Amino acid sequence: MEPIVRVQNFMVSSDGFGSGEGQSLERPFGHADPAVLAGWAGATAHWPNRTEPGGTYGLDDYFTRDFSNNIGAEIMGRNKFGPQRGPWEDHDWQGWWGDEPPFHTPVFVLTHHERPSFSLGETTFHFVDASPVEALSQALRAAGGKDVRIGGGVQTVREFLDADLIDTMHCAVVDVEIGRGERLWNSPDDLLDRFHLEKIPSPSGVVHHLFWRR
Repeated sequence: MEPIVRVQNFMVSSDGFGSGEGQSLERPFGHADPAVLAGWAGATAHWPNRTEPGGTYGLDDYFTRDFSNNIGAEIMGRNKFGPQRGPWEDHDWQGWWGDEPPFHTPVFVLTHHERPSFSLGETTFHFVDASPVEALSQALRAAGGKDVRIGGGVQTVREFLDADLIDTMHCAVVDVEIGRGERLWNSPDDLLDRFHLEKIPSPSGVVHHLFWRR
């Protein structure tokens, strides 16, 4: 099978926001509460950051298990890597992801200010000043025939949607309104000119939105 370009487990509020306003080192999602946006995933048995045994099974867990399935590389925006803006002032700080990031693949961070690549555990971060098409070309080569995940944040997903480079997309729509911040859509129906859409409600209250190309 040919590799595909996927958005996976992308969390969106009921009013269409993927993150809030005022991102900072202490608040990666801005004023939005990450425990609310990500609570459905954090409760599952296969949440990548789980440190304690237990967790739920079922539909939500299926999606957390699928997060890394056949993924060979990720592309993320600089906002997902960390809150710094402009030229890199501190190369010692290596992002929000700790000593063992959950990616376990090459990760291409889109930035206008390049810096040397580095590895943490099984993840290697590369910093590229590139268009979506150029970044995807690099990621596909690194993925070795596997899929490429577009990891976010919102602006990065929008850029790849606008460039018509995304094949499938899974968004978990959480029953909370954020009101302001970075908006993925006014309505998921905005994407129906290019994608089929199936909505699957979960007992957790999340509605999983599955998009695939027409």
